[in-house]
Amino acid sequence: MHERSSVAELTDHLRRELDRYSPGGKLPSSRALVERFRVSPVTVSRALAQLAAEGLVVTRPGAGAFRARPPRPATAAPGDTSWQEVALSADGAADLVPRPVDASGVTVSLAAPPPGVIEFNGGYLHPSLQPERAMSAALARAGRRPGAWGRPPVEGLPELREWFARTIGGAVTAAEVLVAAGGQAALTTALRALAPPGAPVLVESPTYPGMLAIARSAGLRPVPVPVDRDGVRPGLLADAFRATGARVFVCQPLFQNPTGAVLAPDRRGEVLRIAREAGAFVVEDDFVRRLAHEDAGPLPRPLAADDTDGVVVHVGSLTKATSPSFRVCALAARGPALERLRAIQVVDTFFVPRPLQEAALELVGSPAWPRHLRAVAAALRARRDAMTAALALRLPELALPHIASGGYHLWLRLPDGAGGTAPAFGADGEAAFTAAALRAGVALTPGRPYFSAEPPAAHVRLSFAAVAGTEEIAEGVRRLRAACDEVLPADLPVDLPGPV
Repeated sequence: MHERSSVAELTDHLRRELDRYSPGGKLPSSRALVERFRVSPVTVSRALAQLAAEGLVVTRPGAGAFRARPPRPATAAPGDTSWQEVALSADGAADLVPRPVDASGVTVSLAAPPPGVIEFNGGYLHPSLQPERAMSAALARAGRRPGAWGRPPVEGLPELREWFARTIGGAVTAAEVLVAAGGQAALTTALRALAPPGAPVLVESPTYPGMLAIARSAGLRPVPVPVDRDGVRPGLLADAFRATGARVFVCQPLFQNPTGAVLAPDRRGEVLRIAREAGAFVVEDDFVRRLAHEDAGPLPRPLAADDTDGVVVHVGSLTKATSPSFRVCALAARGPALERLRAIQVVDTFFVPRPLQEAALELVGSPAWPRHLRAVAAALRARRDAMTAALALRLPELALPHIASGGYHLWLRLPDGAGGTAPAFGADGEAAFTAAALRAGVALTPGRPYFSAEPPAAHVRLSFAAVAGTEEIAEGVRRLRAACDEVLPADLPVDLPGPV
């Protein structure tokens, strides 16, 4: 059973039993709850924390948990917030590009599904794949370092910046690296620094929805540039620069999200040349370099390692390979752009907390770090192979144009109708399939949020990293078969190849 499911079940059980205790009455000890329900101490601790957050129990260190006294009934009348609609929109006419903040494309991967639902929509490693013991040990050692709780340099700890510079490679130095609070924050800083409100910004199509949300909330206009299995298409990139006058292109050259594409060797130099001739920056989101699979072979260097003119602004995070809460990231640039990045980051966040930076140094410098990366590489390969085999067996209708040797997901094209004349799912096919999958007990990610303009076809993204293991993958695909049977016509042809 999932740890999250165990916590939810124990919380529900304790919540129902609270009436047995008078207000202020003591609940059984944590040890007694562990023995009675046959769960781990961590599960008991999290269940009690949930009840405390609900105001139902009070925990006292060293004394135990007690039933909380009932709160006084609320007497204030509900307020009227309708005025905010006017306040938030009154100056909207002055914006060159509307700036509504739509986080739906991000929250679909952050939201935890209900107990019993298989998490094919997750964007992070399952707890069993996270280096929890190594991170805990690193954080404990970091907390004992001299000055660990003091104010760090706003650019980040010199030793950590040096480590990031070495991992990027080329001529990148520590002086050209800033430590940021995760990839999302670094991308936000980069787009705000490099493009003024109202400007176009070139993006891969499809691309990471969180980046599209950043651009739109900053008043930027995302312009799509199609990708294929070899990454962004240079000819179309050059056309987009000429047509829009854009000064920023955001890309993921390695195991692109969602297609898994790797920018081909003959395209790498072309992309940099095209951007340089356009007087534009390339924001390189190198988000899963540390999640290469066991059979990936040697990886291409980051684009930043081959850039000497300050064209590339590099973003490389530790979060995907560790934990969603281990938000430590490198933001690397050269020239005046670096100074602007530094200034915006200081205004927004001051600095990344020093204990977290110290813990990152402890972690990446420990023998546990390479062992963890090797274990994750093997596990992700096994999960990828299990999911692709299960899909081929049970869901041959779904086209899988490309299987990446890195990352944590598969990008599937939903089938066209009989004869290929119309979408088999109708105009709302992705929504229908996503809803049917959830009814069958599987959470997945629809493809529409990955496109900044009209999508060429219906897609879904399936993650294999956030589940417990290969058995859960097999069960999830079995449930998706039932969802497909619910929404697809019976006469659908099976052999339906399609583009990325």
